[in-house]
Amino acid sequence: MSTDKEDLAIDEEFSNTDEDEEPQAEPAKTNLSKRRTIDNMLEERRLQKQLADFDYDL
Repeated sequence: MSTDKEDLAIDEEFSNTDEDEEPQAEPAKTNLSKRRTIDNMLEERRLQKQLADFDYDL
């Protein structure tokens, strides 16, 4: 650690470009919806495979 005091340069011309843009919430909802659809399809396939492999002659 340095004990010398250093002057820090502050960039006061910082511009936030995100203020002009719309929030990006819609793609997250879309991705979640797609993921749920995929999960449901995979679950259905897994259950169908279990039914096909089930030994009904117990």
